[in-house]
Order: sequence, then C-alpha cells, then structure tokens
Amino acid sequence: MSSEFSFLGQWFGIFTYLGHHVLLHVLALLVVYIFANEIVRSRRRIPGLKGPNGWPIIGNLREVRVDAAQKYRDWAETYGDVYQVQMGDIPVVVANSPAAVKALWITNSQALSSRPQTYTFHKVASGISGFTIGTSPYDESLKRRKKGAAMALNRPAIQSYIPYLDLETKDFVKDLFSYGKGGTAAIDPLPMVQRLAMSLACTINWGIRMRSHEDDLFKEIVEVEEEMNRFRSTQSNLQDYIPLLRLKPFNSQSAKARQMKARRARFMKQFDDELRDKIARGTNEPCIQASVITFKEDKLNETELNSISLSMISGGFETVSNTVGFSLGFLAQRPDIQERAFEEICKFQEVSPGNSPDPLCDAGDDQRCMYIVALAKEALRYFTIIPLVLPRESIRDINYEGVVIPKGTTFYMNAWACNYHRDLWHDPEVFRPERWLEQPDATLYTFGLGYRMCSAHMLAQRQLYLILMRTLSSFRLEPHGVVDCDPRTSKRDPSDLIMSARPYKILCIPGTARDWHAQSPMSTSRSLLLLHRTRGPVGRRMPRTLAVAFPPAPTQFILQ
Repeated sequence: MSSEFSFLGQWFGIFTYLGHHVLLHVLALLVVYIFANEIVRSRRRIPGLKGPNGWPIIGNLREVRVDAAQKYRDWAETYGDVYQVQMGDIPVVVANSPAAVKALWITNSQALSSRPQTYTFHKVASGISGFTIGTSPYDESLKRRKKGAAMALNRPAIQSYIPYLDLETKDFVKDLFSYGKGGTAAIDPLPMVQRLAMSLACTINWGIRMRSHEDDLFKEIVEVEEEMNRFRSTQSNLQDYIPLLRLKPFNSQSAKARQMKARRARFMKQFDDELRDKIARGTNEPCIQASVITFKEDKLNETELNSISLSMISGGFETVSNTVGFSLGFLAQRPDIQERAFEEICKFQEVSPGNSPDPLCDAGDDQRCMYIVALAKEALRYFTIIPLVLPRESIRDINYEGVVIPKGTTFYMNAWACNYHRDLWHDPEVFRPERWLEQPDATLYTFGLGYRMCSAHMLAQRQLYLILMRTLSSFRLEPHGVVDCDPRTSKRDPSDLIMSARPYKILCIPGTARDWHAQSPMSTSRSLLLLHRTRGPVGRRMPRTLAVAFPPAPTQFILQ
C-alpha cells in the first residue's frame, strides 16, 4: 500500500511541476502578447493627432463602453474638436464640432465614401447575405444600389407614397384611440409607432402591410432588428477590436449573431416568396422590389436586391419610431408646446373661431405648417437617436490642418455633440422648436452629411411631420405615472447604436386639446370614433358600409 501511495505521490509531483511550468508559459506568452500589442498599437497611432493614450490591448474601449458620444464631447475640451482614439489597436478619428465635420465630411466627401467592416456585423451577422446600403463599403455595387435607393426615395417618389403615409398614420391614430380606450387607459405608444414605420417600409419595398403591433411576425422583426442594430454598435462588440475574444469559449456574441442572421433570413424569404407569388398571379401592389424584378435593365443581382430590402427593413423604422417614442412622452409633460402646436395647426388650416381643425389633416400637405416642421426638426435634434452616425472609412489620404490621416482610417461623426454645439445654438440643452423658425437653414446632423448621408432622410422627416400633425390635432397627451424622456437620463441602453426611451405610459385624450380654447371637443371625438369603427378587433375587417374610403395606392413607382 505504501508503495502505491509513493507511486501516486510521484505522479502528483510530476503533474504539479508540469502545471506550474504550463502556467508560467501561459503567463509568459500573455506578457509577450501584451508587449507586442503595445508596440503595434503605438505604431498605428496617427502622427501629429492628439488623443487619449488608452489601455493595453483594449485602447480606449473601457472609457466609451457607455454613452460614448458624451465621453467624446468631454475629450474634445482637452484634445480639440478633432482627435484620435483607439478601439483596441485600431485608430479612429473623432469629429465633435460643426466646423470639423464640414471640413472632413463635406470638403472631403468623396474621400470619406466608404464604411469600415467589423467582425460581428459584417462577417458573422451579415456574411454572404449582404449588407444594408448604409453599412456597405464603397464599390461599384454600392453605386448601383445607392442610385436605386435615391430614385425610390427622392421627392417625387415620396409624393407617390402619400396614400401609404395617409393609411398608416390613420391607423396609428386609430390605435392610440382604441387601445387607449378613448383617453381612459394609459398606453405605451412605441409599439404602435413601430408598426406604423415598419408597415410603411414593408409596403414601399414589398407591397405588404403590417396590420397590428400584436402580430407575431411584427414582434419577431422588431426583436431581430433591435439585436442587429446592437451588432452595429461602435463600442459594444469587443470582439470587433480584440481578436482573441473571437475564440471559444469567449465567443458567445458570434453565436447570437448567427442566430439573428438565420431568423432574419426566414422572414426576409417569407416576404420575397409572397411577393414573387403575387407577381406570378398578377396581384402584387406596386413596390420597389416588384419594380426591380419586373424591369431587368436595373441590373441588380439577388444580393443587391436583398441589400435594398435589408436597408428598408433595418433603417426604415428605427429613427422615426424612436424619435416619436421619445417625443410623445416628452410632449405629454409639455402642455405649453402642445397648445402652441394646436394653435399653429388651427392657423394653418384657417379654422374660424369656435371651430376645430381637421384632426386627420391633409396627408398631401408637403410640410407647409412651419411650426410642426420646426417641432419635428427639434425632436430630431434634441433626441439625436443615433448619437454617433454610422462610421466612415477613408479611401485616400486626407490632410487635416497639416496632419496626414492615412487611407483606410475610420472616422466617427459625433452627431449629438454637433447638434448640441454652442457654435450653432446658445441654448442647445433646451427643447425649443422656435429655433428652427429663427434659423430655418441651420444644419441638422441626425442623418449624417455628405455622400453617405441617410438616403431616407426626406421620407423620415415627412413621416415625422404627419405623425405629429395628426397626433397633436387629435389628442391631448398627459403623462401617466413617472415619464422620463430626457435624452440624457432615459436611454434604455446607452451602449446601443440607436437610442430608445425607457418604457412609459401616457393618456391620449381625444379632442380635449380644444379645452385650451374653451371650444367643444366633440367634433374630434366623433371623427376619431368613426375612424375607430372602420375595423373591429385587431385583424378583423368591418363591413364595407362602415369603412372610411382611403385613397388608392400609387399606380407606379419611380424606380424603373
């Protein structure tokens, strides 16, 4: 027995000795890796450009993990409006002022025409299925897709979508009225405005509507697209900048990205198959995809077609829905702004004293009520839903104030810092729509600038305008419980690419905006009740005799 213990003791000693040596080797390799990485990180910095030094391996990632736009603005006070940070060992140039953005994004617009490719979003979550137009690097395929998107989203094209805007915003008002039980039940409006924006995007692209925010497909798309937008975040996905984290067992993010890619592919295929079936039977509605499929001279391949669809479904609803999500909760706490908006709508519609305006107003009104235009712009500025607009990558060297920034460098525009910059406004922290009446030509940075500016910015502003017109002429908004829609404190996840407000509830009280003027609320209440009765429970159609006659869909699209 003693010999057996002796034998085991010898083996234990050997394993202990080997274990110590393995541990020492691992530690030695780690030290060498950190030292080598620091050499590489130091050499990759842009000579002559200031910026914080950062930490070994991670660079400045630790400081910008949460609320990066605020941190970048803080650093601008130390290092100037343009400086460099390092995400891991990757140098990134950050611009934080209107003057800096003009010098880089406008003067060097063509040089900043590409996008950097990240591991999580481009190589895992997107892969061979293609990228959105907004996240694609610069190449000939991008030119073709941007041309197609520009034709489908220019002013004449948007005018042809007015019947769709009319229908979806009417349904939004119906939802606020019906789910809010005529102003007696508190509701969270975000799912309803998400349905509006997503349905419009799906109708324009596939000719297919989203009829209810309670639909399982709607919920699936929202969940998947919210996750996909997190994969596009410039600071949340550490494996984009630290290759070691892409290895198992560290890599749970890649598994989640692959899952989201598969789920997205399923509903995209569902939309495509449904449209192709309708085209074969001759029953499809006019839409972008049908136009491109039918008119082969557009010369877009399947991946490029998919890219346009991805762009519509991904970017088509996030900016508008989250801006409205913040705005309605904020306005519920600002009856003074609601009152001013209602007065301006009355003036715009030339309503005689004692009467009420049309609560559903003219959908064809091309943003002619200037106070509502100003209100929409102020909401886009104040909430700046994408604080760091999608990054750019330079395709050639750029000379900025004597510093040569090499080709292939990543650039961040701090849109939030620019929208709040005191070179533009003396009171940027105040929500004040009147600033846009005083300076109607002031620059709004929410959609980016230059060659890669958001292609859908005109459609988004048109949507936001009509939503605010119809909501504020139909309802008085009141907070229910605590409603925090301050963009500095109420972000659901400050590390996300696209900001959204924490859940809240409001009361949408029909017609009672007229109480500010001691006028009768009954006309609006009756109008909303009639609108509400055009359908029964969600998903069921009412008899034709009760239906409001909506305008016909457009007969053709510009993208041909």
